Amino acid sequence: MSRIGRKPVKAPAGVKMSVKDGVFQAEGKQGKLALTIPGKIAVEVADSVVNVTRIGNDESSEAKALHGLTRSLINNMVIGVSEGYKKELLIVGVGYKAQLSGQKLTLSLGYSHPIVYELPAGVKVSIAADGTKVTVEGADKQLVGEVTARIRRFKKPEPYKGKGVRYSDEQVTIKPGKTNA
Repeated sequence: MSRIGRKPVKAPAGVKMSVKDGVFQAEGKQGKLALTIPGKIAVEVADSVVNVTRIGNDESSEAKALHGLTRSLINNMVIGVSEGYKKELLIVGVGYKAQLSGQKLTLSLGYSHPIVYELPAGVKVSIAADGTKVTVEGADKQLVGEVTARIRRFKKPEPYKGKGVRYSDEQVTIKPGKTNA
């Protein structure tokens, strides 16, 4: 059996979980998430504990992979609806900044035009007063990671001056420029 798949998922207080018609649902103070369960996997909810098993002790490699994956996705959902996920981006560069108006994020990143990014439903973005620190929060771990990756993709940090959009914990290695010999 999968080492990860065997571990039960314990839900904190305030999280409601249910399985109905092959769909696992978790609801908490941060929101509500749903996951379609693969056909080779069975999910049981009892006393705020979720157990994930393979149907018929299927030993195929696909079933083994889905076993651990499903358990991890359910664990991420439970954490997401109870605590939520948060990622921070730093905007480095003279004149580089971000502005938020409704569900549109406007980025000034040194191009001739501002970049307007429409935020998907399910994420909340906040920007520091100086416009150089962007915080993305939400219940869905995958969605929070995808939004931050897309924002970073507009202007990755360049290696000579370090200008661009980077994660708050990212280390950018600065290369030495050309020198006169």
